[in-house]
Order: sequence, then C-alpha cells, then structure tokens
Amino acid sequence: MAQPRHAGPPPLKTEEDYIPYPSVHEVLGREGPFPLILLPQFGGYWIEGTNHQLSEEAPEAPPTSAPSTRARLEGNHTAKIYRKHFLGKEHFNYYSLDPALGHLVFSLKYDEQEHLHLLLRTRTRTLHDVVPISCLAEFPNVVQMAKLVCEDVNVDRFYPVLYPKASRLILAFDEHVLSNHFKFGVIYQKLGQTSEEELFGTTEESPAFTEFLNILGQRVQLRDFKGFRGGLDVTHGQTGSESVYCHFRDKEIMFHVSTKLPYTEGDAQQLQRKRHIGNDIVAVVFQDENTPFVPDMIASNFLHAFVVVQLEQGSTQGTLYKVSVTARDDVPFFGPPLPDPAVFRKGPEFQEFLLTKLINAEYACYKAEKFAKLEERTRAALLETLHEELQARSQAMLGLGPDDERPDNGAAAPGFFESFKSLLVPGSRRGRRGSAIGLGSVEEVGTRHGPPVSPPGAPPRCALPRLTAAPQALLVPGKSPSRRRPGPLGSRRSSAIGIESIQEAPAGRDGPAATPEGACSTHSSPESHRHPDRAERPEPPDFSRSSSSASSFGSAEEPGEGRESRSPSGTHRDAFTDTPWPDDPPGTPTGHRPPDPPCPEIKIQLERPPPNPGS
Repeated sequence: MAQPRHAGPPPLKTEEDYIPYPSVHEVLGREGPFPLILLPQFGGYWIEGTNHQLSEEAPEAPPTSAPSTRARLEGNHTAKIYRKHFLGKEHFNYYSLDPALGHLVFSLKYDEQEHLHLLLRTRTRTLHDVVPISCLAEFPNVVQMAKLVCEDVNVDRFYPVLYPKASRLILAFDEHVLSNHFKFGVIYQKLGQTSEEELFGTTEESPAFTEFLNILGQRVQLRDFKGFRGGLDVTHGQTGSESVYCHFRDKEIMFHVSTKLPYTEGDAQQLQRKRHIGNDIVAVVFQDENTPFVPDMIASNFLHAFVVVQLEQGSTQGTLYKVSVTARDDVPFFGPPLPDPAVFRKGPEFQEFLLTKLINAEYACYKAEKFAKLEERTRAALLETLHEELQARSQAMLGLGPDDERPDNGAAAPGFFESFKSLLVPGSRRGRRGSAIGLGSVEEVGTRHGPPVSPPGAPPRCALPRLTAAPQALLVPGKSPSRRRPGPLGSRRSSAIGIESIQEAPAGRDGPAATPEGACSTHSSPESHRHPDRAERPEPPDFSRSSSSASSFGSAEEPGEGRESRSPSGTHRDAFTDTPWPDDPPGTPTGHRPPDPPCPEIKIQLERPPPNPGS
C-alpha cells in the first residue's frame, strides 16, 4: 500500500524567483516623462503618490495644495496618558513580577465620575483602559483590576509603591519614547545621477535647490549654535560651517544637507557625508529635473523612508512641486495622505505638510522590525530598572534594606532565650557571633564549701550561669596573666547578645577543688565528637580566681579551646570534655562521667563578683 504523501511548505523564494522591475538605466533609455521613484528590481518598498498629472479640462485651475485642516502629528500617545490623567492627581502605583509577562508596573485612579483609569506597563507595551464602576458587580481588588486591562496577568498580588517621588520615575519611563528633536537627511539629485557616489559627490547648489531649502527651514551658522545640533559639530567646524534648522510645533529639526557637509577630495564614497545621512531614518530627495530615484541607491541599515520632491518645470501658476513617498515594506502607512494629484504650490501650507509628513514618517519607521526589536529590548531593560528602583525605595521607606533577612513561610526568628541557650553550647553557630549588648562573660561557679545542698526529697539543683565582666585574660596557675594569641578556634564563642567568654570558677582558693562525685560540666566538645576513640582524659583542675582589678568587655580567649593545657600535677589534659547540656535527663550517657551526679550551682550576675572575703 502506497504511503500518503504530506505536502511540505513551499520553498522560500530567492531573487531568481522574482520577476525583476526594470532598472533605472532601462527606464532612462525610454521616452519620458519618468516617475519620481522607481522600485528596486526585487521590491521591498511601497510607493505613495504616483499621479502628478494636472487636470487638462481646467488648466487655469490652481493645483491641489495642502489640506485646509491642520495635519495631525502622529506619535506614541499612550506615553502621554500618565502625565495627562494621573500626574498631580490622587492615584496609586503598584509593582509585581509575572512569570510570563515579566516586570509589571500598574497605575490606577478613581475619578469623580466613578470611573477607574487603569494603566498597565509590560515589557512589550503599555495598556490603558477606563472602566465604569457601574459595570462591575463588586469593587475589584488590584489583581482583578490588572486583569481587566490584560487577561494574561498571572500574579498573586501587587505590591504598593510607597516612595513619595515615584511619579517622577514612572513619568520618565513612560515618556522615554517621546522626543522633540528630529534630524533628517536632504539629498540633492541632479539630472542623470543614478548612484550613491554621484549623489554624495555633488558640491554645487542650484537656485531651485536653494529655494527649496528655504522652505524647509532657516540657514544657521553651526559655530556656537545653541539649539538642537543633530550630531553636527558646533565647536570646531568639522561638519561644515552652516546647515538648515527649523522649529516646528515645539519640535526642533536639524537637516543634514548633503551639499553643506564636508567634501573630501579623492573619497569616492564621501564618508563624511554618508556617516550623517546614512545614519538618519528619513531623508528628503530633491530633484531639479526628471530623473527617477531608486531607494536602494544608498546602502544604509537605517534609512527606511524617503520623501521625493521634484520641481514642476514650465509652470505658469508659480512654483509647483510634485511629491512622492516610499518606504520599506515593514513600515506602516503614515499620514497625512498625499492629494491626487500630488502637486503642491509653494507656500507655508506646503511647508507644514512636508514637515508633518517627515515627522510622522520617523514615528512609523520605529514600528519596522529592526527598530521594534531594538525598542523592545530597551523598554524591557528600562522597565526592569524602574521595577527594582520602586521596590528598593518602597522597602527603604519601611526601614528594610535590600539585604535584610526576613523569615520565609511565616517562620519566626529565634528569640532571646533560644539564642542564649545556643550560645552556651560549644561549637554552635550562634555562639560565635559578635557581641551586641556588651555582656561580659559566662562564668560557672560552685559554692565555697562544696556542692549546693538541696532540700530533702528535692531533685539536685543545677547551677545557673552568672554573667560577669570578663577580665582581660583568664589566669592559669603558674602562667603569666598576659593576653595570649588566639589559636585557630580561639575567641570564636562570642555571642550576639554580648557574652564574650566562658570561664570556670574554682570552688575554693586552697588549690584545685575536688570535683564532687556526679558533678556535671557545661562544656560539650566538638573535638570529642570528631574523635570518639580518644582516650579519656583526667578531670581538669579549676582555675584560681583572678585578683586583678582590671576588667574588660572586650573579647577574651577561652582557656584551652582547641588546644591542650597542663594541670598543676604536670599531666596533659584536653580542654574539651564530652558532656551534655546541664538540663539533659539524668540518664544521658557520657564518655567519662560517673552516674547520677549532683550539678554545681550556676548563677547569673551582670556585675563583677565581689572579692573573696578569705583572700
């Protein structure tokens, strides 16, 4: 059985698959008149304004001039909504992060007519809507309002913007696409010129071209020019001495005139001229006589639209101009539309129509694929910056820094007593944090005449920690009281609540106090956990109490932490002992502790202990 064949997509067309348009040389070999614009041989452009024949029935009638109504300037009108409807009025701003739409900045306003003005900014566009409250069953929350503008919003909540000057940041983002400065190229095409080298190689200006420049604007001297210069040098004169400038509807326009830019002898490409005109987006081409212009005559990645103006020769009705417009296929149509026939009489109406057409052409070119992708990347980066700025400023208003740690999933931060308890456990992470409130030390003390006596029938009492101002150094019998250099683990058991060191106090001054049978220690050694097979060491002797009057809140090294110390009898011992926490159950096994011992008393005291009366 034959297998069914699936029709694949048609192959992409190449230049050989197109029927080429006639070249400019073929057209010039024919009899005129010729059109103002010829399409490139393989297309890629559209043309507006191909009819320039005046009516033969009424030869005395004036040609069609510019429209009587004022032409409308196009632009991004959504970028003006925030200034018009929100700025200076009571409104609310929010921010959030959508997994699909990216960063979101949302503005809403409730007006006196009971309408909701909603403005949602995404990385691709800004959406605006006005919703009457009467159309809603109940007053929506912020997430529901955002979904009224864009159904694709998928966030759990929006965060309010608390920064008082947030409106300035949002306004700057919205209006970054607006500009009151424009620059356009002006190319002078003489009779028979059909290449880029010929167009940029012209140095003389005909009287007709000079007259046309006067319609575009006024001649200005570039040196020390204070207006918009459009990339021209106004200090050293490296881009010529003069140019054409115009102020039109609160917008500044600088023209890059090919004949006024510097001419370089021996440079066929005239790069000094092309680097300005080739980087413009829209250009005007003026033709003295009937020679067609082809858009691909000038190789440029930026030039997307051309407005071609040709002088009407032999007119008895004054100076007349024929106009045609061409742009790349991905540039949408832009107004104002050309009349039919597209012939204009010299005058201020023609100037207004021409300048409006040029400005609208540039706005339309921004929607072409090349510029749209660039604008989308720029917008996404600016929106991310705005989102981060609003978030950081709002947290700062709440007293939160960007690096503040907040518990996740509602978990509470550890309290004071939990931190204090973890401090007393050697090796804990909390026990190694720096002091915050300046407590001196934790000192384990016993009674002077033996272990504490518990009431009959009462369980053995465990000692309480006593907080004292730690001396500058712990004194060991037979050693100098000078401060020792801390070892790898020395002085690392300081606490976030200010406990600097842990000191064992003696039970008496007559020598090493005998440890009562069953006494529990407050040290838990990480070393012993790492070396379970270590031989049991003798019990450490108690240190004598320091008689020095010097006390300090600075960091004091714990005796013997991470190292061995020598007992008065000359035997080596380990400063760490493997004992449990004092409040562990009595049956907790240890490596060397006798069973069921009474615990020494531990007292908490914030001041320095009184001197020993027996001393």
